[in-house]
This record gives sequence, structure tokens and C-alpha cells, in this order.
Amino acid sequence: MSTNGSEEIFHSDVENCVSGSPYLEGYVFEDDGKIIGYAMVAKSFSTEFGKSCIWIEDIYLKPENCGNGVGSMFLSYIEDKYPGAILRLEVEEENERAVHVYRKNGFDELPYMEMKKIV
Repeated sequence: MSTNGSEEIFHSDVENCVSGSPYLEGYVFEDDGKIIGYAMVAKSFSTEFGKSCIWIEDIYLKPENCGNGVGSMFLSYIEDKYPGAILRLEVEEENERAVHVYRKNGFDELPYMEMKKIV
């Protein structure tokens, strides 16, 4: 997993997933009773698109489980769970495998830069 987040942030994310936060949902991927990965999605509203926005914040699979369709199945599940929503995500350009999966599942690049400020 490529991230610039800290372990403290990861633990906070997991805590919010399991504590019933209305903004963040967590998913665990299993195969034959063994955990092979996880995902997190955040919910908001996009005034840019005029509809609910589901941010796919994290999709992580153990390397030996990449390429087996779990990512595509998860994206399909989220589409079915949130019909009519805009799905958004960020991906590192050099993560070619992930970029391929997202494009294969209908995601397009946005033509602008995002900015942030932490207060």
C-alpha cells in the first residue's frame, strides 16, 4: 500500500469504521476465512455534480491476492449499494495495476488539481 498517512491516522480511520460513523464505512475482504484485504469509503455530497458522492478512500489487497477480481467485485458492489451517486477516488499514477482496474470499471480522470488545508 502506498500512502503518506501515519499509523495514527490509519488507527483513527479503523476506529471510525467500526464505531458507526455516518461518514466512513469499512469492508474486510476474506477468502476461505482468511483476511486478504480491506476497503474504506467516505460519504459526502458533491455540489460539482449535484448528487451524493462516495469516495473510495482505500482498497488494499495483499499482493498475492491482486489480480483475482476482488477490486472489481468491490467496485460493482459499491455501485449497486449507491445507485445514482458519483464515485470518486484518488490513485497514484505509478500504480499501474490499480489505474487499469479503475479504468476497466469505468472511471475517468478529472482534469484538475485538488488542494487541501488541514486546520
